[in-house]
Amino acid sequence: MTTPLASPDVLEPEMIRRSVDEALAEFLTEKDSSVSQPHLPYLSGLVRDFLSGGKRVRPLLCVTGWQAVGGGENAGPVFRVAACLEMFHAFALIHDDVMDLSDTRRGRPTVHRALAAQHASCRGPDEVEWFGMSAAVLLGDLALTWSDELLHGAGLTPAQFEVVLPLVSRMRTEVMLGQYLDLHATGELTDDVEATLNVYRYKTAKYTIERPLHVGAAIAGADAGAMAAFTSYALPLGEAFQLRDDLLGVYGDPRVTGKSRLDDLRAGKNTTLTALALRAADARQEATLRRLVGDPSLDEEGASVVRGIFEAVRARETVEQMIDDRLRQALGALDDAPFTADAVGALKRIARTATTRDS
Repeated sequence: MTTPLASPDVLEPEMIRRSVDEALAEFLTEKDSSVSQPHLPYLSGLVRDFLSGGKRVRPLLCVTGWQAVGGGENAGPVFRVAACLEMFHAFALIHDDVMDLSDTRRGRPTVHRALAAQHASCRGPDEVEWFGMSAAVLLGDLALTWSDELLHGAGLTPAQFEVVLPLVSRMRTEVMLGQYLDLHATGELTDDVEATLNVYRYKTAKYTIERPLHVGAAIAGADAGAMAAFTSYALPLGEAFQLRDDLLGVYGDPRVTGKSRLDDLRAGKNTTLTALALRAADARQEATLRRLVGDPSLDEEGASVVRGIFEAVRARETVEQMIDDRLRQALGALDDAPFTADAVGALKRIARTATTRDS
């Protein structure tokens, strides 16, 4: 793979995505011929297809974190580590869709639905669903294994690997904890806003923003002060990112988000939006929310009732204000951060995009 040397241009999002995509494509091509087993190219093709629709948020932050503290002469290892983060994210999303029983992801059938459909002609209805779920779990496990291979084959020096591996391991533990907290709370609606934000810190803020920045910065030899500055920026931004995701899950256009706006409501997700609504609702509104949110057969008419209550008790408005507050906090953390000027500009653009996105 031909990887560009470090320069201000390395902060261009399209260049980062292209370089990470090259690293992923090179790795998967090698996997196709690594075992004389015809099913492996088929499985790697499924992973390749799934990876093709990602936004590359974590790789973008990883490379930006590296550049923010000075980068280095050789950008190759950081792009391959960034590819490892994207492969890990594929694993997390494939399993997340299985747990949520989601039908679509990025405007296409989820992996377990696609696998079930591909084998529908040779199995009974119950077997089709079982096969799709089981095969998707295995494919996610394969992506997890491959993310590890990408990390170990990234070309890091022993000193770099010694600081990067603990950060990646911590990131993996944190997101699993966040997913468990989210799963544990689903279906048991609460008005405890702080509890929902605690889930967001582990499921999203640390995983999506903080650790990718830390990993990239660690490759460049960042000190404790820089790491703390990344955290001050990342945690409020990560919460804002997830709060925006909550709004898109209920109000977003499925043609743009690629996901149904009924899934979270049907699953009874314990979002900050719902917690705020329950806290502000009167007895009748609360009873309606508890009846409709978490109903697996909820239709668009019922969802419209839920949205109406969210609007009436100003829960949606409050979430928007929380997003704005956290965006200001994240941007303020950059004022005295020991980062390059180019990186500060890039981090400001990332923050605004993350909080105003429509998908």
